[in-house]
Amino acid sequence: MTSYAAVPFRHGLLSISAAAVAWGVGGAVAALLMRTSGLGPVAVSCWRFGVAALCLALLPARASGRSGVSGASGTSGAFGGRRGAAVLTGLGLAVSQCAYFASVHYAGLGLGTLITIGAGPVLTSLGGHLLLGERLTGRAAAAVALALGGLVLLVAAPAAGPRPALGVGLAVLAGAGQSGLTLWARGGGSARASTGAFVTGLLCLLPFAALQGVLPSTGQPALTGGALLFLGTVPTLLAYRWYFTGLTAVPGTTASVLVLLEPATAAVIGVLFLGEPFTAGLVAGSALLLAAIAALARA
Repeated sequence: MTSYAAVPFRHGLLSISAAAVAWGVGGAVAALLMRTSGLGPVAVSCWRFGVAALCLALLPARASGRSGVSGASGTSGAFGGRRGAAVLTGLGLAVSQCAYFASVHYAGLGLGTLITIGAGPVLTSLGGHLLLGERLTGRAAAAVALALGGLVLLVAAPAAGPRPALGVGLAVLAGAGQSGLTLWARGGGSARASTGAFVTGLLCLLPFAALQGVLPSTGQPALTGGALLFLGTVPTLLAYRWYFTGLTAVPGTTASVLVLLEPATAAVIGVLFLGEPFTAGLVAGSALLLAAIAALARA
């Protein structure tokens, strides 16, 4: 069994919830950036990791060291050292975030985000139960059921992107990457929002970004620069710190349902600011997601 004594439980809930909201806003900013700057999903992800790595490198060593979840002994098998942990974390982040931005590009902000996060509660709860011995309580199971019901309603909404089928496939890949990273961190892996992790993600994506075009072709450099700075700091550097910190106190199933705040945030922003369709299913689905989060918070 896994213990959750590193930080208070309620603090963990707040940390993961804040990360989820930041990711939802980040998805909206990335969608707007891809529309206006000429940058593709891989290039946006590259800039995101590069900005985060640079900010961490400029921080004092003490401030930049408290950034994640690590095992009690600081090891995790063959990849137990900090370098190995940074590589694994960076690879997971590169796959999940690049696939997520691509899904937003091809399927729209709302649908891409919902499918990405929708895989989380199922994959993480099953993985936590089978691999980590986490007990799936009745309240947690009910919260997962509510969340899945909400996602069914939300996915039924019309897609806003040009290639929704490709976007859905990429979103499933992004969700699998995020769930794997969550389970590894919960199982004692040294998952850290570190400089090494972000540099690894950057190096993995840079060759593909070079083919796609890594420099923006926009006449609004201040707007593009501000958006890239925001993506690298709030939904990347800060949000992953909050998330990995929260995972020391919150079981994987609970975390995966709390992260559903991300698609709820993205769906609202997509309707209000990006012209994506507003439907009754969107309202009902979002209500079910919030009910699932409330059920977990009461626990």
